[in-house]
Amino acid sequence: MEHEFGNSYGMPFVGDYTPPPCSFNRVTMNFTVTSKGRQFDRLGLMYLGDVEVFRTSTAEPTTNGIFWSYTKEMDQYNALWSQDQKIIFDLGNVIDDTYTGPYFTTLTATFFTVPDTPSAANTILPISAKQSAANTGSAFIVPDQNATVSYTFPQNAEKAVISLSACGQIAEEFWYTNVFSSDTDTFDATAGTLGGYGPFREVQLLIDGQLAGVSWPFPIIFTGGIVPGFWRPIVGIDAFDLRQQEIDVTPWLGVLCDGAAHSFEIRVAGLNDDGNDHASISETVGSYWVVTGTIFLFLGNNTSVTTGTNPSVDAAAPDITISSAITTNSTGANETLTYNTEVTRNLAISSTIKTSTGSRQATWTQTLSYKNFNALTSQGFVQYTQQNTSGTDSSSSGYIHNYNYPLTVNSSFSTDASGSVGINATIDRGLDYNIYGPSVFPSGLQTFNVTSPSTFIPGGSTTPVSFQLPFNLPVFGGSLLSTTQTGSAKYFSGTNSSYSFGTTEQDFDFQGMVVDDPTSGYELYHRHVLAVNSSIVEDEQTFAGQNVGVRAGSAALAADEFPVLEAATPFSVRALLGRGPGQPKPGISVT
Repeated sequence: MEHEFGNSYGMPFVGDYTPPPCSFNRVTMNFTVTSKGRQFDRLGLMYLGDVEVFRTSTAEPTTNGIFWSYTKEMDQYNALWSQDQKIIFDLGNVIDDTYTGPYFTTLTATFFTVPDTPSAANTILPISAKQSAANTGSAFIVPDQNATVSYTFPQNAEKAVISLSACGQIAEEFWYTNVFSSDTDTFDATAGTLGGYGPFREVQLLIDGQLAGVSWPFPIIFTGGIVPGFWRPIVGIDAFDLRQQEIDVTPWLGVLCDGAAHSFEIRVAGLNDDGNDHASISETVGSYWVVTGTIFLFLGNNTSVTTGTNPSVDAAAPDITISSAITTNSTGANETLTYNTEVTRNLAISSTIKTSTGSRQATWTQTLSYKNFNALTSQGFVQYTQQNTSGTDSSSSGYIHNYNYPLTVNSSFSTDASGSVGINATIDRGLDYNIYGPSVFPSGLQTFNVTSPSTFIPGGSTTPVSFQLPFNLPVFGGSLLSTTQTGSAKYFSGTNSSYSFGTTEQDFDFQGMVVDDPTSGYELYHRHVLAVNSSIVEDEQTFAGQNVGVRAGSAALAADEFPVLEAATPFSVRALLGRGPGQPKPGISVT
């Protein structure tokens, strides 16, 4: 694909893919983008047919122009790559007198064969709106649409995993700052109406109406999020590649392989509260979430039929504890709102299934914990958020996923009679993402299976360097990824100009988990980057113990390169920043 995304809402790139004339078991895809001008961050989704295979977002460009390149492992979709496909890349953008930056994109794929590659799914099915025949994207928009599909499984399925892809937009982009619905009008007279349904979100997978698994989302911050000055040139964690969370539904195969149709539904839930510090899981949230799912089926021999018991589903309602308090000032106006949220959930599903290899117990368990504290002060113009999500997912296949998402944000907003807007913020966030055992998605360890000399392009560079991995690397059974970002930034938007500046520091560490010893990690890649006022001032990298030097330093940005935030009438700072009801970014449609 070589394509310019200018005025591209409702007009995705559509192309044809034909498999290469060679055998392959590994696919890597490269997405390269250039842009110059002024533009918001934009969400992009790539599909092979109706199956979402890549979800990304854009960096906000500068007057002088920016460039980024991202490489992604795509082996998990080999069943699709081996057939003719329609490629749809949906990246909605707007070009007008204010927003002048189109995105010039190039998408390529490389196919090759490597030894010892884990087996990929034989059949891949979408949980999507299935709109490829109309040459458009297939994501569901929730809660406006019912995200349900129905399938009759092949009866020889022996393993089944479903991945969920979901992210909030507009009033749900900063869901972790939302208040309880009973408190949304606390600062109507000052900062404006607040987003509701609380600061907790749960993405649910239901099979035939029964809960089969959940995903508690990572708080994605796009490159215009909180304060734009945080994200030049460092981007928010996962902003270039939004992760999908996998749920093993093998315990359901005794039912799903009965030759009948079964339903698969994705829901996004928040909290309903009664105004008296009691809450339950809601059946809806604000507008809106972009969701899809993917069903990965691993088949046995053609003559086998999988049978089994009905799954035993222990999916009690989560334990939810909330509290909120409002204080007033001397005039009687609401001055502060503080609120706490704690949620825990345990889910266990098990059955006995019989496949071509015999009978076995199939299980899926999840243990999750969530804590959030928010304080809105200065009549809603200052907000402090502290949150942590942690969990463990495990399957009888040997798959174990441990994760932890800490987040602390402190932000203040100011306006004046002329419509000027100022934002000051600090941020401290992290992602711990540890996978052991047979994951559907590549672990990142493939790169370290190479023992012959190869080339490696260090982060921040476009020049390959030659390297030789040690021959005595241990055998890895899993991976540990840990990264943190801290920073402070400011933004100002006035009548004739806008600017933002800040400091962001990131540490990234990737380790292999030694087989038979999941507690033992071997560092494979480490990077420390410090950006100050849009320039890289420190960049230190090691690759399997070898130091990799990258030149630091880049040009600072002009004062007028950031998207202008214009106060609406009636004014709401929450709507202006995408944290409450109001108009979406130009060109966004939720119909």
